[in-house]
Amino acid sequence: MEHFDIHTERLILTPLGIRFLRTANEYALDRENTKYMSNLPNESPEETAEFLREAESEWAKEEPRYYEFAMLREGRHIGAVSIYFEDGIGELGWIVNRRYWGNGFAREAADGLIRCFAERFGTTRFVAHCDAENAASRRTMEKLGMVRTGISGGRMNRSARNVSLEYRYELVLHGPD
Repeated sequence: MEHFDIHTERLILTPLGIRFLRTANEYALDRENTKYMSNLPNESPEETAEFLREAESEWAKEEPRYYEFAMLREGRHIGAVSIYFEDGIGELGWIVNRRYWGNGFAREAADGLIRCFAERFGTTRFVAHCDAENAASRRTMEKLGMVRTGISGGRMNRSARNVSLEYRYELVLHGPD
């Protein structure tokens, strides 16, 4: 797949890869930054490097199953946003370095993905999941126009001691009438 960037009002979303190892480790190894994440925190810089190499490899495929983007703000890597595909549905995910929380960057990046993949690939259905206690992610999903469509149990976040509930949100775009 040809690499491409997505430009939003304040961010550039560019393919995530090993060149972002140092800055990805700032959030991927941080327990507070990742406390509601099911696959984070990473246990070592090597684990982050492996993930970044896999993301690069996926971009190199003719038809990637997912796209991982670095969020750049004024040239600084502040987080990541992704879209994974299954049965034509795009599952969104994001993480922002906690030094940049509260500025709407996750919403802006996810909105950029939605717009790009709707226009470029015709994706009309998007989902996202979050820990029921993650109020910031819930607000982000709602600001994106997503609607909660499910609640399930059994979510085990990587650094958690207890199982929690998970919310599922969905957005369906309708074409012109």
